[in-house]
Amino acid sequence: MRVVFFGTPEFAVPSLERLLQHADLEVIAVVTQPDKPQGRGKQLLPSPVKKLALDHNLPIWQPKRVKKSQATLTKLRETEADAFAVVAYGQILSPEILQMPKLACINVHGSILPQYRGAAPIQWSVYHGDTQTGITTMLMDEGMDTGAMLLKAYTPIGLLDNAVEVGVKLAQIGADLLVETLLKLAKGELEPEAQNSQAATYAPPIQKTDYFIDWTRQARQIHHQIRGFYPNCLTTFREQPLKILATAPLGEAYWSQLPPALQKLQAQWASLSSLAGSPGEVVSIIKKFGPVVQTGEGLLLLLQVQLAGKRPQSGQDFVNGTRLSVGEKLLTVF
Repeated sequence: MRVVFFGTPEFAVPSLERLLQHADLEVIAVVTQPDKPQGRGKQLLPSPVKKLALDHNLPIWQPKRVKKSQATLTKLRETEADAFAVVAYGQILSPEILQMPKLACINVHGSILPQYRGAAPIQWSVYHGDTQTGITTMLMDEGMDTGAMLLKAYTPIGLLDNAVEVGVKLAQIGADLLVETLLKLAKGELEPEAQNSQAATYAPPIQKTDYFIDWTRQARQIHHQIRGFYPNCLTTFREQPLKILATAPLGEAYWSQLPPALQKLQAQWASLSSLAGSPGEVVSIIKKFGPVVQTGEGLLLLLQVQLAGKRPQSGQDFVNGTRLSVGEKLLTVF
């Protein structure tokens, strides 16, 4: 099977790797986003997918707008590909492109459709506290992740998993599912299943304000926000920005879901649960772990933070380095 691969970020790399490794699949070209300026020097750097494609001497096309690039459209048409495989490419394909391959355009989507259609399915799934997610392969149509579904694979989300960690896991699952989908599609072994649009939910692009922590919310809501939008969630500490990178909600509802080291804190819960403060206030400092912050409902243990201009550090190192005291407050950024 002759395949043109469309993809850009690290999430798409395992899928391209898996296609390149399979004897029955031939990647004939790669379409990826243009190089972007990064870092202080604003040096143009290739996407992760482009780097892999260069290593394999594949033809690489990087149109600014693929549906408007006549040169790219001509090249795509001339490939006479059996399938286009699309994994987090980052541009919408026109009806003209969707009709080019002999079999279909296949998309690898990071959710169990019709849940979380859109740009950030992994992040919003974690943000909403889902305990399960997965990958759906589908036939692409003109809508936003509305095409008929082909195969699905599921994976659990742990209480402390962040979106980056879930994404790494899903990238591997998606790679396997893409290969299986292409091979079964070629053999006519798949029966596309229409999505129930009435059950659809959406995962829009993340906005800057989504990163701001509101300490009046419940501990579990803040915890899901921090791991869903990792590593960008912000609060204010001593009038300076502070990123909160990892937390653990404390209480009877969570002990069984926490790792053994944190489960030991259950022995201190009788005294911890009696503490009270205003939202954002440090009400306790647990030796070897870090500060405990009062929220609008419940307590949140800060496991990892990052001061402006500094490297990430554990909650305990944060306490030691700043000489943090009980009674100090973290404030919401607005």
